[in-house]
Formats: sequence, structure tokens, C-alpha cells
Amino acid sequence: MTQTIHLRPARADDAAGIARVHVDSWRTTYGGIVPDEHLANLSYESREQRWRERLTAPDNAMFIYVAETEDGQIVGFATGGAERENDPVYKGEVYALYLLKEYQQRGIGRQLVVTVARRLRQAGFANMLIWVLAENPACAFYAALSGKLAREKTVNIGGEDLRDWVRVG
Repeated sequence: MTQTIHLRPARADDAAGIARVHVDSWRTTYGGIVPDEHLANLSYESREQRWRERLTAPDNAMFIYVAETEDGQIVGFATGGAERENDPVYKGEVYALYLLKEYQQRGIGRQLVVTVARRLRQAGFANMLIWVLAENPACAFYAALSGKLAREKTVNIGGEDLRDWVRVG
């Protein structure tokens, strides 16, 4: 039987669950891409603190949504808001989309992106972009959502330069 997944805006008490998804999904997605030492040094505690700060900041303009199981376990999240690098065309941005590996390829990621896109439109952003590491196996997912590769830049993660692609839609 397939478990029902519910999407909702994140709350401050979701920080630990979001942190767990964040760390675990980085480790399963970016193994062999991001330096192993960087992945090994990710900590639930430090991520939880960051998420708690974001979720409780009174001036936080970021939209944060979680995907949770019927019993309240957070299995994914997505964030978005105003585009962060003053792009001349794209004004909204999906900042992050992460799902636990065992919940991928079930349509949850698509639902999260659609939810963030809807919220961006409500906030007045007619279009959006998302940055995705070029080696990320999820690039096909973004292409299936009609995301088009627009440009790339280099980002340094864990002391290694990696290609980061922007997809637009």
C-alpha cells in the first residue's frame, strides 16, 4: 500500500526533520560528486540550528514547504523566494528541493516544485529558476518538468570546484 504524503508550509518545530532530510539527501545524492569529507562532516545539529533560525526569523521572506507522511515524518522539503543574484529575466527561484532517497520517483518532488511555483506566482513572480549541480542525477527530473538549461557557473563545495547549472521555467 502506498503511503499518503501531505504537503504543508513548514513550522519552527519542523527544523529537526528538515535537517535530517537535508543531510541524508546530500549524502545519497552527492556521493561521488561532492568531496566525501564534506559529506561526512555534515551534521544534523548544525543544519537543525540553521533551519530553526530560518523558520523563526521574523523577516524571513523564504517560502518553505515540507512533505510529510501520515504519521508526521518529514520526507522532503522545498524552499523558494526572490531570485538571489539579480537575474535580468527570472525573478523567482526554487532555492532547494530535497527528498529522502526512498521517497524519490513517487511524484513528491514534482508536487513540491508545483507548490513553490504556485506560491511564487502568488507573490508576483511570473517565472523562476533553480540552480542544480551539473553532476546531480536529478537533472533529468528538472528537464522532465520542462526546465531548460540557461547557463552555468562554478561553485566551490568542500574545496572542490563544481559546475552549477541554472534551469529555467
